[in-house]
Amino acid sequence: GGSLTKLAYYSTVQHKVARVRSFDHSGKDIENEPLYEISVQEEITARLHFIKFENTYIETCLDFIKDHLVNTETKVIKATGGGAYKFKDLIEKKLGLKVDKEDVMTCLIKGCNFVLRNIPHEVFAYQKDSDTEFRFQTNHPNIFPYLLVNIGSGVSIVKVETEDKFEWIGGSSIGGGTFWGLGALLTKTKKFDELLQLASKGQHTNVDMLVKDVYGGAYQTLGLSGNLIASSFGKSTTADKEFSKEDMAKSLLHMISNDIGQLACLYAKLHNLDKIYFGGFFIRGHPVTMRTITYSINFFSKGEVQALFLRHEGYLGAIGAFLKGAEQDNPNQYSWGENYAGSSGLMSTSPDVYPMQRTRSGTFDMLEMDRLERPLVNLPLLKDPSTYIPDTVDLTDDAMARKYWLTCFEEALDGVAKRAAASQPDSVDALERAEKFRQKYWNKLQTLRQQPFAYGTLTVRSLLDTREHCLNEFNFPDPYSKVKQKENGIALKCFQSVIESLDSLGWEERQFALVKGLLAGNVFDWGAKAVSDVLESEPQFGFEEAKSKLQERPWLEDSYSQWLERLKEGPPHKCALIFADNSGIDIILGVFPFVRELLSRGTEVILACNSGPALNDVTYSESLIVAERIAAMDPVIQSALREEKLLLVQTGSSSPCLDLSRLDKGLAVLVRERKTDLVIIEGMGRAIHTNYYAALKCESLKLAVIKNSWLADRLGGKIFSVIFKYEVPCK
Repeated sequence: GGSLTKLAYYSTVQHKVARVRSFDHSGKDIENEPLYEISVQEEITARLHFIKFENTYIETCLDFIKDHLVNTETKVIKATGGGAYKFKDLIEKKLGLKVDKEDVMTCLIKGCNFVLRNIPHEVFAYQKDSDTEFRFQTNHPNIFPYLLVNIGSGVSIVKVETEDKFEWIGGSSIGGGTFWGLGALLTKTKKFDELLQLASKGQHTNVDMLVKDVYGGAYQTLGLSGNLIASSFGKSTTADKEFSKEDMAKSLLHMISNDIGQLACLYAKLHNLDKIYFGGFFIRGHPVTMRTITYSINFFSKGEVQALFLRHEGYLGAIGAFLKGAEQDNPNQYSWGENYAGSSGLMSTSPDVYPMQRTRSGTFDMLEMDRLERPLVNLPLLKDPSTYIPDTVDLTDDAMARKYWLTCFEEALDGVAKRAAASQPDSVDALERAEKFRQKYWNKLQTLRQQPFAYGTLTVRSLLDTREHCLNEFNFPDPYSKVKQKENGIALKCFQSVIESLDSLGWEERQFALVKGLLAGNVFDWGAKAVSDVLESEPQFGFEEAKSKLQERPWLEDSYSQWLERLKEGPPHKCALIFADNSGIDIILGVFPFVRELLSRGTEVILACNSGPALNDVTYSESLIVAERIAAMDPVIQSALREEKLLLVQTGSSSPCLDLSRLDKGLAVLVRERKTDLVIIEGMGRAIHTNYYAALKCESLKLAVIKNSWLADRLGGKIFSVIFKYEVPCK
């Protein structure tokens, strides 16, 4: 680019993963053996890295490429942007490679599609005068069509319809270069950033003629406010005085932004588009330009069209050029996820937050994305994927909740680090790595206190996911593996007696006991401090004790009577999809008896568990071993597994929460094939922190025990209050 070099590269990362597998128990006394063996193995995964250098340090950038990225097989380097011409000879000479120049616009759009598809909180609207400058939009799989307005030296307006179909529909010669050029003539300031700095301090009304200057107030007939600019620089024709550089820069900025805004609006209306993304060096995260563009779009569209900006706007061209070069192993065929541990987040534009980083306001310095093992798609049962928002509370907006949860995660941090170190007793450097993890996550939390919008909308889910990413970075893939192994073993020993006592009950009594069992199982959550304290101090705390902790009916949210009525009066469901939560008592004594009852009614069941570990949540591979053990004790489960009426699948997630717009493709296919008509989501992370308000096309049950007193208070209850939410979609 004109002032920054953006580099995109691919690497393979070696990290540790926890694996579980059944012991071969043939002919052995298995009474005192652990349920399965746990091993930690090395795994290679793909990662994309994006990094920025200033052009004044182009040599440093080339040294970095030479030292880290060039191997004997590299013959060509893909490049795009003005610098691909300017620095071509230098790059070729220094790296001994051929520079292959790619078309700028094609790269820009390829890059734009990639970030829109893979980073859920990529897009934001800018609101200078609200509490949170950045208001993030949730991206959805259907990203087309959209308008991309690229403001470089001039303005290009491109309509993007599909992955490969886009057309230049218009533009203007009045763009960033005009602002820079005219600004330099007016203020004698040659640097673009300095010009914007001047504009941010200026008062345009000293130079511009307003409607009230012409008409003495608002122009009522046309509905024009008195503060509207009637003529840019209008006062300079009559005033006999010198204008300040700041005021002239501000007036010029308004003039050009308003012109671009009106042009973009007209093209959006002409082509019936409501999504306009702005990019180019004129924007580059600068608050003054984002504010003026936003105002202009809002004014000319009468609020119907929103100006949208991209968190990683500066990288689009580099990402696109990279994708062009990687077509044989096309990254677009995979799903990718932002790695919060290795990404540096969006910087604040408020001067008081990070004075040292003000030279490039809004600059995003590093981004890392990990390739996910499996492609992720929407749950087909979402009522409206385009309006689905997984998270219940937006902590970026809610300052009180934000303060509470950040403190909550800070206070839990020592315990998490201790648990991580204890999970690897044979490792000589476990304590040192645990301390590095603690330091890294602590720093992330401090950044989020100052800049809650750093990684998009701040939520309990993003705080949990960031913690998991940091644990993985320091090779703690599954700190709770031993706890889960032990709890699964203990719970399995109780399974038969729980089933016997359930089978001895009358039908109606049994339905209530099953639900109570599900809720009691849900108490066993090591992620909740109120519970982990009890589990640490009272090892004998079990299923019956958990039942006694539960709130008596009526529950905080209680539609149990409607659920019972549905079971009595309605036909059996065709197929139920259950998202399971914790290992041990939860899955074995809560979920499996419930599954068994559904199967007995003639309902098929898809049991979905996390693909990878998070806290003490049950993973898919653990669920396979547990199911196999239960099947050996229970003929209902055994025949259901054999006849594929009970199917165990993975969610594609490694989070304690649940995003129904990013689920394993295999799960989505199965949900369609089996004509799923009931979804059951259990647990605080999946049913309260996320999906509490999720609307589905079919019946759903959301149930959880609230194990956090602040959250219980927020919802109007006490700790161990019960949420039992049975929802039927409106016809």
